[in-house]
Amino acid sequence: MIARAGTGPQRRLVVLRHAKSAWPEGVADHRRPLAPRGRRDAPAAGRELAETGLLPDLALCSTAVRARQTWELASGEWASPPPVRYLPQLYAATVADLLDVVHGTSSEVATLLLIGHNPELEQLVVRLAGDALDDALERLREKFPTSAIAVLTWRGTAWKQLTPGAALLTWFTVPRGNKH
Repeated sequence: MIARAGTGPQRRLVVLRHAKSAWPEGVADHRRPLAPRGRRDAPAAGRELAETGLLPDLALCSTAVRARQTWELASGEWASPPPVRYLPQLYAATVADLLDVVHGTSSEVATLLLIGHNPELEQLVVRLAGDALDDALERLREKFPTSAIAVLTWRGTAWKQLTPGAALLTWFTVPRGNKH
């Protein structure tokens, strides 16, 4: 994959919006589980990441039930899932909050997976992407649906160097599971 100009090792921020959630009556938003479609799409997202060589060194995941279930089903497709940190601040986070969390990542992490919620994930990707391969940025701005994966690539010695416009959006896809 291509990284924008810069110095230091290539880094990738993989952004995964949680899979489709259910809306059970009387259940608080934070506790909403995945819908049947989400339970099919989350493993498809995991397979897509594995098949394209985008497995992370670390995953940061919202504590919302639907985000946790997305992580569990996606990472269940990998032979050796990386460590995951469930962070309460990723639920109802602002773009600035998300960027703070990313900036706090160890420089030893080359590929970071962030699992959370929209519209903030979409806004984060748009803010960080200075450019994109093909029409990925236009498609992402049009819609960042559930289970969508965006990959930002950049060069730097530390995650705190990832600034607005510094990354290249190298990939955007929406994996879907089989419809049984």
